[in-house]
Amino acid sequence: MVLPESEVQSAHELIVSLGERTYPIRIGQGLLDDPEALRAAIGGRQALLLSNTTIAPLYAARVETALAGLQWRSLFLPDGERYKTLESANRVWQALAELGAQRNACLIALGGGVIGDLGGFAASCWMRGIDFVQLPTTLLAMVDSSVGGKTGVNLPQGKNLIGAFWQPRLVLADICTLRTLPDREYRAGLAEVIKYGAIGDAGFFAWLEAQAQALVERDEDAIVEAVWRSCAHKAGVVVRDERETGERALLNFGHTFGHALETIGNYTEVLHGEAVAIGMRMAAQLSCALGMAEQSDCDRLQLLLSSLGLPHARPHHADPERIVQLMRLDKKTLSDRLRLILWKGIGRAEIVDNVAPGAILDSLRRFG
Repeated sequence: MVLPESEVQSAHELIVSLGERTYPIRIGQGLLDDPEALRAAIGGRQALLLSNTTIAPLYAARVETALAGLQWRSLFLPDGERYKTLESANRVWQALAELGAQRNACLIALGGGVIGDLGGFAASCWMRGIDFVQLPTTLLAMVDSSVGGKTGVNLPQGKNLIGAFWQPRLVLADICTLRTLPDREYRAGLAEVIKYGAIGDAGFFAWLEAQAQALVERDEDAIVEAVWRSCAHKAGVVVRDERETGERALLNFGHTFGHALETIGNYTEVLHGEAVAIGMRMAAQLSCALGMAEQSDCDRLQLLLSSLGLPHARPHHADPERIVQLMRLDKKTLSDRLRLILWKGIGRAEIVDNVAPGAILDSLRRFG
């Protein structure tokens, strides 16, 4: 799948061009051992390496090698979605202040989606915006959060309610980091991969069905292909609609339901990818109930989720009324009705602006 808005340089590289802001996405093995690639993205003489206490012991030393000769420091935060907060952002700003970071400084985010979102948000605010680099170490971050410039932090009332659009200077996805990723987190990342096939590429969806076992077994050739095709799809959408005024909203398929599930679980009981997997199934079943999609397509989606070890049923503690209440805070509410990304079958999604809460409740009660 080659998207015309994203110039493909090689099988494992994309160039995202947004006017004057152009940056590469590089996907491959051993990329963290190439200090020159990272150094080339740092325009100034100052750098802050942001990571967490799980990832830093594994990979921080490799990144720090590339910073030799610069004025730099590292900050390692606790690991977990519950630390994606304004308090953590303040710790990043304090570290930048102690570094004496100027406007040409660079923030390097080494980790999963939490570190990438938090680091990008902090970079967007420091001196009204400094460069940042995404070094995603989870599958979910590689195929989703590291690409496209959406950054932010959570509040107790909801996910990503505070944030900014801020594009990175470089995304460098070294799939070798996935070798140390726990199985549950790896599978959670596959949910976002499925999403791209579900909403815009029936051929990719069929490829995932055929390669399900290879992906479960972490075959690296299959992983590289899945990551590249996912990034190509997202990069093309971002170039056409950077600020989510139209088409980019389709990338939220399953997310409005999923974010509600994450909030109910206090960001600790269900991983983001797991919530998206359940949310996609909820959105698909609602689409079937509204006569927009065929049940056979919903069944294929559910089977693929199961084949890749992903959940698809509503957690018992997630009350339908509470889910709908939280969905109203997910930045997509119009008057008394919700804007949702619904399904027209495999490879086709649609933005629907007038979904009545009662229809959502009925579907959740019926299908779980």
